[in-house]
Amino acid sequence: MITDVLYIVVPCFNEQEVLPETNARLLALLNALVEARRVSPLSRVLYVDDGSTDGTWSVINTISHGHEQVTAVKLAANVGHQNALVAGLEAALPHAHIMVTIDADLQDDCEVITQMVDRYEAGCDIVYGVRRERKTDSWFKHTTAQAFYRTMAHLGVKTVYNHADFRLMSSRAVAQLMRYGERNMFLRGIVPLVGYRSDCVYYDRTARTAGVSKYPLGKMISFAVDGITSFSIKPVRMVFSLGLIFLFIAFCMLVYVLIAYFTHRAVSGWASLILSLWFIGGCVLMSLGVVGEYIGKIYIEVKGRPRYNVEQTVNLTDPGKTELRTDRN
Repeated sequence: MITDVLYIVVPCFNEQEVLPETNARLLALLNALVEARRVSPLSRVLYVDDGSTDGTWSVINTISHGHEQVTAVKLAANVGHQNALVAGLEAALPHAHIMVTIDADLQDDCEVITQMVDRYEAGCDIVYGVRRERKTDSWFKHTTAQAFYRTMAHLGVKTVYNHADFRLMSSRAVAQLMRYGERNMFLRGIVPLVGYRSDCVYYDRTARTAGVSKYPLGKMISFAVDGITSFSIKPVRMVFSLGLIFLFIAFCMLVYVLIAYFTHRAVSGWASLILSLWFIGGCVLMSLGVVGEYIGKIYIEVKGRPRYNVEQTVNLTDPGKTELRTDRN
């Protein structure tokens, strides 16, 4: 029986402060799995430097040259978290039977990777890491995150509640994922579309050990907009419904004006007129913005530009796995 090769894919953007601790914990976990004969000695940790502007690549380069179990990919420019994950998965696919993606800050508990491997051995191709609770998050971040998941569900987008991008995928699941060619990647919505047998493991989210969050409010809003507009056309339908409501209000106002005119009760309404114009004008601009978001996505997709460009790799040469498992039940 051939032991499965595991690659732990870690996207990094300006993570020089946290990387030494992250690397030590991931290598300890990987070695424990190897010693327990759960995964192959050819298993690796793969770091993806997403165009960092600090010393992240220097740290990764030093770590990877000191350990053959560490591989690395340096992207030529910052392409965003989702595309960096895709770059890592695509780089790992020729080498691994199992791929786990986890953020460099290790706020997601890496120890549950062992449970993920258990679920994989039981026949699951996809195992989601789901946050049991988020005590370390601020009230604002916790509230907005919950609102995001509820909104996505209301708009018909299939996601796993309280799951970010901490997951295990088999090689055949990743191979299917790579067939999704859109430039606007939203993996939390795409991965469930792959199908295959899946399961969840639960953990408590911890505090970041060093560095700062790479998802400030602006990026969180942008990420939410990308997720909604990439998977649901309900916002466009809401714009159409809003237009119908305004037509109905306009008709009611017309009836009121005619009645007031013929009963000689018409009064000047400069304030109400101006407020109405501002309100309707704002709604029109908002509606154009929603439609424009979709047109912008179409514009990006039809150009067909590559998601990322690889500048350099370390310890990523000959494929480590000897066969691709396709006999999953």
